[in-house]
Amino acid sequence: MCGIAGLFSFGAAAPPDKGELARMIGALHHRGPDGSATFVDGPVGLAHARLSIIDLATGWQPIANEDESLQVVFNGEIFNFVELRAGLERRGHHFRTHSDTEVIVHLYEERGDDFVDELNGQFAIALWDRRRRRLVLARDRTGIRPLFYAHDRGRLAFASEVKALFTLPGVTRRLDAAGLAGTFSYWAPLAPGSIFEGVSSLPPGHRMVVDDAGTRTECYWDWTFPEQPSAVPSEDECAEELRALLIDAVRLQLRADVPVGAYLSGGLDSSIITTIIRNHTDTPLRTFSLTFENPEFDESAHQDELVRHLGTDHSRRLCRAADIGAAFPRAIWHAEAALVRTAPTPMMLLARSVREAGYKVVLTGEGADEVFAGYDLFKEAKVRRFMARAPQSRWRGRILERLYPYLQHSPAAGRAFTQRFFSEGLDEIAQPWFAHVPRMTTARRALQFLRPEWHDKAMAWDARAALRATLPESIARWPALGRDQYVEAHTLMSGYLLSSQGDRMAMAASIEARFPFLDHRVIEFANRLPPQYKLRGLAEKHILKKSMAAELPPAITRRSKQPYRAPDSASFFVDGKPLDYVAELLSPKAIDDAGVFDAASVGRLMEKCRSGRAVGFGDNIAFVGVLSTMLLHRQFIAPAGGPRAIGP
Repeated sequence: MCGIAGLFSFGAAAPPDKGELARMIGALHHRGPDGSATFVDGPVGLAHARLSIIDLATGWQPIANEDESLQVVFNGEIFNFVELRAGLERRGHHFRTHSDTEVIVHLYEERGDDFVDELNGQFAIALWDRRRRRLVLARDRTGIRPLFYAHDRGRLAFASEVKALFTLPGVTRRLDAAGLAGTFSYWAPLAPGSIFEGVSSLPPGHRMVVDDAGTRTECYWDWTFPEQPSAVPSEDECAEELRALLIDAVRLQLRADVPVGAYLSGGLDSSIITTIIRNHTDTPLRTFSLTFENPEFDESAHQDELVRHLGTDHSRRLCRAADIGAAFPRAIWHAEAALVRTAPTPMMLLARSVREAGYKVVLTGEGADEVFAGYDLFKEAKVRRFMARAPQSRWRGRILERLYPYLQHSPAAGRAFTQRFFSEGLDEIAQPWFAHVPRMTTARRALQFLRPEWHDKAMAWDARAALRATLPESIARWPALGRDQYVEAHTLMSGYLLSSQGDRMAMAASIEARFPFLDHRVIEFANRLPPQYKLRGLAEKHILKKSMAAELPPAITRRSKQPYRAPDSASFFVDGKPLDYVAELLSPKAIDDAGVFDAASVGRLMEKCRSGRAVGFGDNIAFVGVLSTMLLHRQFIAPAGGPRAIGP
């Protein structure tokens, strides 16, 4: 796990120099505190900041092939490098290191741009081919590791994080209206967009070739689902095959030359990961979890049950609302995004605890909900499709009352509101985004707080048309659940959960998070399954529970999904008073100076939150979204000398 950066100069543009590369990679020190290096060869410059995890002695980058005509820097891990290396050595390749990085250059020698097809891992790669005078950028299949790029005075600049791009004077620092509208629709900008004007993100599962002819981007892998039902093995056979796949995915992702820990939330997904580590590997089981002072968010009782069951060496990190409020500016600095929930912040604090315990790597259960249909969103969509057959039926709408048992203020508690809210978008039942209409409707309420000129630009961005442009043509022929899963994986998961809540919060503490459920073999297997194997009635992750039921406590497999959440607007007020930085950032003067939001509207929202009347998702999303955007502006846009973090 590391940070990378680099430059490619087109034509007569100024060639890279090591000074500017050093400044770029210096901005990513937190991603690679163990050392850094730069490399320049004609029009290309590469830089690398290292977090030493595999081959601690000789794994420094860039790494070259035998004649040094290929140079590579990369961020992440290639989990199947042992098997790949053995095959390459049999075919005559010679290795200088024991690093997973070195397999990349040798695979490229054999397969050219298709080398990525061989990789089982999470990665952002930059490979320079000196003979062909071309640069190849590639990002892992699901978007676990970030890779951004921008144009700088006739050059292409790329980096693991935007703050490295902003060290270049030719890269402008402005918020992007479409990126903001995407955040207030899908919780994150749609790839390849970003929250910053002129800055793009290489989409998951894509590679880009850069040479004097320009840039060419293509997709090498994507989620896909059967267009027609086909014969599949029995549930029992599929459950056993899935169990074997998960065990192998965990085994591969435990590869490291440093100790590896695991997050334990108390839910099904992390319970499966930790159980596999305990029962099927020799790795000592060291686990870490978050607890909350507010019982609505706390899952410590379920965590304790599994800790006792597995006998794990366990540490807890108690997170108070005050901790979230104090750390939120730092979370925005690392996320480089406007956030609509505070949930990433406790994950940053947990990662800090992991680092303090002497660990650099953790396995997490993230991704299982997208792969095996675990979220309430999938259940909502199933019920709403059922409602659409008889939209006036009152008893059909009552099925929604079975959702959200964990919420103190459930949106399904008021029958009239429930019927109205979940009936929204029933006329779009055939559209790929049907499942996401309620979430989109709630998030887009934040747009009303924009100033008129920003509001006009944001509303000119058509959320549905923008999403449609990213979808494969075949999606219309997939099962409804497959359409829902695809959109979820390409919006919330890749743009928010794996980025703002995943990679960025872990790397804030120089921690590498690994995601066994996002092994592409697991995804491809799950996508071939009939929908009812995943969502049985309103019972989520049916086949996943079945695959591990014999090894888990019954209470874990019987428990309904409770998504990870954290206190939102309540984190920023103490005894009815806003935290000092909140009061300053949301003051009429600061709002007017930034020029993005309407001061009067924000003032009314702040008063509602201050008095404790913001209990629904809409108000909390809007407040956190406004505050995070203001923090983003203050830290990345406003400082004349370049980005500057607020706080410690």
